[in-house]
Amino acid sequence: MKWTKFSLETTTQAVDLVSNMLDELGIEGIEIEDKVPITEEEKKEMFIDILPDLGEDDGKATVSFYISDEEDTEQILQAVKQGMMELADFVPVGDMEITVSETEDKDWINNWKQYWKPFRVADDIIIKPTWETLTEKREDDLVIDIDPGTAFGTGSHETTRLCIQGLRKYITNETTLLDVGSGSGILSIIGLKLGAKAAVGTDIDPNAIHAMYDNAKVNGITEEEFVVKIGNIIDDRKLQEEVGKERYDIVVANILADVIIPLSAEIGQHLKKDGLYITSGIINMKRDEVKDAIEKNGFTIVEENVMGEWVSFVARK
Repeated sequence: MKWTKFSLETTTQAVDLVSNMLDELGIEGIEIEDKVPITEEEKKEMFIDILPDLGEDDGKATVSFYISDEEDTEQILQAVKQGMMELADFVPVGDMEITVSETEDKDWINNWKQYWKPFRVADDIIIKPTWETLTEKREDDLVIDIDPGTAFGTGSHETTRLCIQGLRKYITNETTLLDVGSGSGILSIIGLKLGAKAAVGTDIDPNAIHAMYDNAKVNGITEEEFVVKIGNIIDDRKLQEEVGKERYDIVVANILADVIIPLSAEIGQHLKKDGLYITSGIINMKRDEVKDAIEKNGFTIVEENVMGEWVSFVARK
């Protein structure tokens, strides 16, 4: 399959908003290039010995994304340009110039793997690519092996870290977990490794089922502990019944603000009384809208956590 690579010139200040906008348009597999220095903390998390010389940070960033020859390129680019114009009301977006180049599927599906190294998402939790060897590990470290494929989360993004913080704080050995928009299964796997007795993962992408079960297996998790279901729990009545009512102690959803809002009207019936609803993937400009939706559907906000441009809520039913 042929892919066209589009490189969008923007600013480092706008990168998170641009990434979120592309995600909402269904564009996956983006690449970000900038000269923002890697901190010493990031160096330790990523097990990097020598910091790269990026040159002086000039505030500029390039966000690249790919469109296949089977998609409506003109329509997608128009939506991207419209999205950038809307973001310009909130943050400097740069000159927004888009350059084009063509690439084969193999160029970007696998080449990114050489840049993804083990990193810490918490003091005692390490995410390790399945193809990497871990050279530094403390005795009490929890190591999670993940192969995200081309469309699923690696755990490195702030939104996933926020969810992991919530799971780390609230999971017990009696927890039954529901992971909505499970993707690679990383949150369910971490939840089980932290002591949860069972987890159910849901995703709208049929390809996710293979990633989730493969990642669970490599981490020693059985299909009895972790069950995967495909469908949209917001409006799929059959899936809603299969998932079960008033069954879960914790629901975690690391998706997008525009999905969390309608999800908040549905998810309460799947939680036990006093159950917790942990949400992330909320860009800060949509914080109030999501908070209102959660509270209007019978939840009480017990925590609000922020990392970079992203917000996470922990709410109790």
